[in-house]
Amino acid sequence: MTSGSAQNETVGDLGEFPLISLITRNLALPPAVSVGPGDDCAVYLINGSALTTTDMLIEGVHFRRSWSSPAEIGHKCVAVNLADVEAMGGTPVAMVISLGLPSDLPVTWVKEFMTGVREEAELGGVALVGGDMTSARDITISVTVIGETGGRGPVLRSGARPDDVVAVRGRLGWAAAGLAALLRGFRSPRAAVDSQRAPQVPYGAGRQAAEAGASAMIDVSDGLLADLGHIAEASEVSIDLDSARFTVADPVHAVASALNADPLGFVLGGGEDHAMAATFAPGKVPDGWDVVGLVGHADEETGPVVLVDGAQWEGDKGWTHFRS
Repeated sequence: MTSGSAQNETVGDLGEFPLISLITRNLALPPAVSVGPGDDCAVYLINGSALTTTDMLIEGVHFRRSWSSPAEIGHKCVAVNLADVEAMGGTPVAMVISLGLPSDLPVTWVKEFMTGVREEAELGGVALVGGDMTSARDITISVTVIGETGGRGPVLRSGARPDDVVAVRGRLGWAAAGLAALLRGFRSPRAAVDSQRAPQVPYGAGRQAAEAGASAMIDVSDGLLADLGHIAEASEVSIDLDSARFTVADPVHAVASALNADPLGFVLGGGEDHAMAATFAPGKVPDGWDVVGLVGHADEETGPVVLVDGAQWEGDKGWTHFRS
């Protein structure tokens, strides 16, 4: 095969098993993994309870090839799963990826995608141990990550208590601002657009929070208000955020200014940054976390609720699947 034809080779040309071999070639496996790709099951050890999370990314819903490079999509599909393990205070151990690929997809796309997968896996400290593959009309990616608690109990959404403080760590509003820019055909500010294409998870922050005694935690995938709403509901509490405590990053300000929008709306209602949000007893907030609110008793009439400066937020509260 000439170099030119190799450049144009598609998934259909290469075939399933050669493609699997290409994807799994020279995978680095940690000592905890005794059997990786190539057998009927992977075999690995965990310390403490097992944590399992899975996410699907569908072309046209979660990413567009016209917006994102294959490597960025690879980074994103790993990051969104590792953030869930972080939010339980856990440590990732093993990861499996299932791919649905169009037969006319270039093999070079898959190679670059796997470069992003491997790079993000290394950042997050997880081993790729297997997966599955099938043909599909649109690129479909399903990632499952197994983590461990390291002998501690997991940090749940249901542990927040009145008088706890609410703190966050990581970017807020960047990915939402980037999406707003992309939807209008812009490719800048680059920092915001890149955050939409491949989120920067604050790896280690979840375990740091767990070791500091976090009472509840969640990763910000659908929007801070929406995700804190899950904590409020599960814990049967109210949460009141102080808008003055949020620092709005310059790229978020730039997009808001260009679109005549409220920059705080991106911070409070924008998802996909996969920052960490947690509740702590006063005085127990670890370094690097920013206190942004307080936990109170749920009102007897309104029930669990998330407020901003003591009132309901009038803007978008976050993403909901299947919403028309």
